[in-house]
Amino acid sequence: MATLQLDENLIIRMASNDGAAFRELYQQTSGVVYGFAMSILRNKHDAEDVMHDAFIRIYMGAAAYKPSGNPMAWILTIVRNLCLNKIRSGKVCEDLSEYDDLASPSDDTDAVIDRMVLESAMSILDAEERQIIVLHAMTGFKHREIAEILDLPIGTILSKYNRAMKKMRKEMESKGVEI
Repeated sequence: MATLQLDENLIIRMASNDGAAFRELYQQTSGVVYGFAMSILRNKHDAEDVMHDAFIRIYMGAAAYKPSGNPMAWILTIVRNLCLNKIRSGKVCEDLSEYDDLASPSDDTDAVIDRMVLESAMSILDAEERQIIVLHAMTGFKHREIAEILDLPIGTILSKYNRAMKKMRKEMESKGVEI
């Protein structure tokens, strides 16, 4: 999987109050930002709040952005810090997401079952393991890039990734899912 390529010029253009650049950045990154926030907070409402706050910070901080070749790392660092601040504040909502998306009769049963199995497998991971899996799966970040974003040694990232994959595989097999 290729890493999500984001043009640094979008952030530079945002610093000049270019609304079109902000819209384009949002369209390209909102799914990844939301998914990453969900991997940390495990709550739709809080992840949406953090996503909203993150895009405000990104827009307001665009002028201070220093091009480094990896604007997604900058964006996801903002998201991670906002998530950690929310957790530290103790204002994290109770996880009610299991009631939010109850399957409707028109839903594809196989897709609903697949989602439930994946959620079950992800739920056994600790926060860092979930973050590593989401960053690798959703954005295609390489392990060294994930190490930079999470400020952890590459060896730690590799071992946590492998451990998380084994845990998920075992959990899915215990549910009767062939891998």
